[in-house]
Amino acid sequence: MRDRKRAIPSEEKLRRSENILRRLEQMPQFKTSQVVLMYWSMADEVQTHTFVERWYRQKTVLLPCVDGDDLRLRRYTGPECMTAGPQFGIGEPTGPKWTDLAAVDLIVVPGVAFDRQGNRMGRGRGFYDRMLKSTPNAVKIGVAYDFQILDAIPVEPHDVPMDAVITEQ
Repeated sequence: MRDRKRAIPSEEKLRRSENILRRLEQMPQFKTSQVVLMYWSMADEVQTHTFVERWYRQKTVLLPCVDGDDLRLRRYTGPECMTAGPQFGIGEPTGPKWTDLAAVDLIVVPGVAFDRQGNRMGRGRGFYDRMLKSTPNAVKIGVAYDFQILDAIPVEPHDVPMDAVITEQ
């Protein structure tokens, strides 16, 4: 799956990502959300940088920051707030940690693969599963390219399923 994601040319990846995120914008759960936890995309993921830029002035947009084995949340306040994270070099916002997890309305989650039951396969360290358990009130939306949807993926007791998964189709 990782090889298939990496093989998508950059321009096509951006086009596909825009289609996926346009579908997210049309969802009632997104329209009514006030506090949205997004992610700052890595090269092989659905690309979110433009989306974050488009929405951070209208909604409170949070991004995860790796802190040891956990994700901490910080508010995105513009491109000047971003720095390379110390553990993986992924862009992370600076500033105070966001601790009001009950206020998070919607979480947009990347994955290596998803299945038709909403289960998610991550990169194997459990960062998102631990964080998703601490935000029980939030709607959890996976975003993926069409080919990332499988009939079934292995599921473990600690895995947190998505409420919905959005793809290009």
